[in-house]
Amino acid sequence: MADDFPSLVFSGRSFSPEEVDQVRQWTQDPSLSRTDIARLICESFQWVHADGSRPKIMSARVALLQMERRGIVVLPPPRVPAPERGRWRIQNRLESSPSPVDTRPARAWGAIDLRPVAKGFESEIWNDFIERYHYLGYNVLPGAQIRYIAWVGDKPLACLGFSAAAWKTAPRDKWIGWSPEVQKKNLQLIVNNSRYLILPWIQSRNLASMLLGMAARRIEADWLARYHYAPVLLETFVDSEQFAGTCYKAANWIYVGQTQGRGKKDVKNEYLLPVKDIWLYPLRSDFREALLR
Repeated sequence: MADDFPSLVFSGRSFSPEEVDQVRQWTQDPSLSRTDIARLICESFQWVHADGSRPKIMSARVALLQMERRGIVVLPPPRVPAPERGRWRIQNRLESSPSPVDTRPARAWGAIDLRPVAKGFESEIWNDFIERYHYLGYNVLPGAQIRYIAWVGDKPLACLGFSAAAWKTAPRDKWIGWSPEVQKKNLQLIVNNSRYLILPWIQSRNLASMLLGMAARRIEADWLARYHYAPVLLETFVDSEQFAGTCYKAANWIYVGQTQGRGKKDVKNEYLLPVKDIWLYPLRSDFREALLR
């Protein structure tokens, strides 16, 4: 029974034992796919985005995977197999061999077009570049997200990814000054810069900080257009053993402390991870007021 599990929080939402039992019944119905079950969760439990207009399907799918990992449910097999890591490598026609290193300074590039990734080819090349050249590799970004590629003409310079914020991180939460209840309600107003990659053959002074500034100036409007609400604060986590966070400092991000070397879902100190520096960037002057409402 569901009440055998003391903690029933999945994908940031608390589920009652009765709701978990209902989810288990749906997973036992062979006519329902994983997406069907996620939609039933959202419709039956009123799990919707802040504006009330759209169900949180992606969050529900994540919750289902978490339930399965804990042995609470057995999900039907996916109808579309998950992509293998590196599957985009042979599809990326933009970089089939090492390109000459380009060292021109940021302002010498001319017009840079930083735009959200479109479906299809652009999505494939973003995935491929992150898989090959980012130290964390490719993983599906969590929750609400926007990916960007910076272009000069048809030449890609960089890939950026923004996605759901970390659930809890003590230095950030102390700096904001919110209670756990307010944090849970308003966390979606923070967006995490979860991937940032300047392509390795681009070694351009000040380009990284300039692109961060460009992203900060447009992400509110892009997020509003896609998700019908606007974030007020950006965050990122920089591996302090590998990077100094220089571009974030140069782009006026605020250093607020370090993580404890645990995953964002690790409540039992079971997973040792690299310590990371925490940087924040307010998108509005009244960001704290918005977060504390």
